[in-house]
Amino acid sequence: MAEILVIDQERVFSDSLQELAAVDGMRITRAESIRDGIDCCLAQAYDVVLLKNKLGDGVASEAIPLFVKGEYSPELIVFAEEGDPDEAEQVLTKGAWDYIIYPYSPKSMMELLGRAIRYREEKRGKTEERHTAVFAELQSEGIVGSSSILQSCLNIVAKAAQSDANILITGESGTGKELFASAIHKISPRANKKFVIVDCAALPSELVESILFGHEKGAFTGAARSKSGLVEQAHNGTLFLDEVGELPLDLQKKFLRVLQERIFLPVGGTEQIRSNFRLIAATNKDLDQLQKNGAFREDLLYRLKTFHLELPPLRTRASDITELAYYFRSLYSQRNKEKEKNFSPDFLMVLKQYNWPGNVRELFQALERSITAAGDHDTLYPLHLPTSIRVAVTRQVLDARQGRAEEPGEVMAVRCREPEAAANFFAADNPPTLQEVRQQAIESEEKRYLQRLMEFTRGDIKKSCRISQLSRSRLYDLLKKYQLTSKNG
Repeated sequence: MAEILVIDQERVFSDSLQELAAVDGMRITRAESIRDGIDCCLAQAYDVVLLKNKLGDGVASEAIPLFVKGEYSPELIVFAEEGDPDEAEQVLTKGAWDYIIYPYSPKSMMELLGRAIRYREEKRGKTEERHTAVFAELQSEGIVGSSSILQSCLNIVAKAAQSDANILITGESGTGKELFASAIHKISPRANKKFVIVDCAALPSELVESILFGHEKGAFTGAARSKSGLVEQAHNGTLFLDEVGELPLDLQKKFLRVLQERIFLPVGGTEQIRSNFRLIAATNKDLDQLQKNGAFREDLLYRLKTFHLELPPLRTRASDITELAYYFRSLYSQRNKEKEKNFSPDFLMVLKQYNWPGNVRELFQALERSITAAGDHDTLYPLHLPTSIRVAVTRQVLDARQGRAEEPGEVMAVRCREPEAAANFFAADNPPTLQEVRQQAIESEEKRYLQRLMEFTRGDIKKSCRISQLSRSRLYDLLKKYQLTSKNG
């Protein structure tokens, strides 16, 4: 049954839809204010939201972003008693499905709702199909996680992969730029063609044109034979320019023309060659700042970022760390044909407290070192982690306790936002032990992860097991423990 939310101070409109809605397989819920409507959407998923243009606590044109936050958000229709062209433009620009004006009969409204629901079902099917492919490919590449910020990246990947538009991937070192580029290629229509990598930072200045565009025999000293360049080799495939910010300024102009026309001239050549490549570029530098400083061409920058995928640093998606740890553990044991080691709760706690300046790459290196350091021990403890990580986390916790932490919410349950909280915490008759606090923090994170997992997979146990790397029985046990439900029961 389709779920419809009507946000209107008056009951007349929602009541007029009730009888017809039941016949058409829809259920109507009413909220009297924007705030109540948001609370309703947080409590359950709606297919369509009918929002009155003006309410006691705000106007629809300003509230739309609160309802339309992603591909799984409801379709939003704004209705008004008197139309306003400027208001209509704002509403539609901000993502509303439609803007309708009185008179609107219940019958015509039901037809409109039917069209919105059919559109939503088609979109949901295509979105889930894209996400399944993206998740499978990214996971095979070592990119896992269920955080909302990573889901936003996957949405861009899913859309961009099916087009031939240029993509610029930015992010700190170690966030997986090359892995994302490779995954985009593998789920694109060009998947059966070459994925050619160009490391712009390693291109020798005297040979850069030859490496990219090739050369003819005798074009320069040492050119004993003709050789094709990387751009030609990427014909009908994908050309990946890694560290594109390092591309020499004089070559940027030439490459801009190649991007525009997809033709180039080999060094020493007289005939132009055409290459139908798809371009993905990546950098950990601020290209906008380089452009302002005159070190990067503005016109080339615009060409590169038709799609812009900004990968988040690991510290902004701490909820993914446990999932990444389990993923790497499984990968390591398969690769080395060893039994999987267990993670102690405090080991996982330290992983989530550390800032990870080297991002996922540093996390995987730390896990590999820990597994090696553990030797014959079946369980990993904090002492198996690199000393630098343990020292950094200890300093972080001590700073938090002394009220000097810059981001007090990031260190789990051991941090206190207010000095009074710490005093009250230990003023209790039976203050908790450190182990109890750790266990509470772990359970809190587990529950939050499972809630988000169930929301993302819409309760699909098979899909949830694949993403979380949990067995079906273990997942059911955790859902029962935290009183969460799935569509399987």
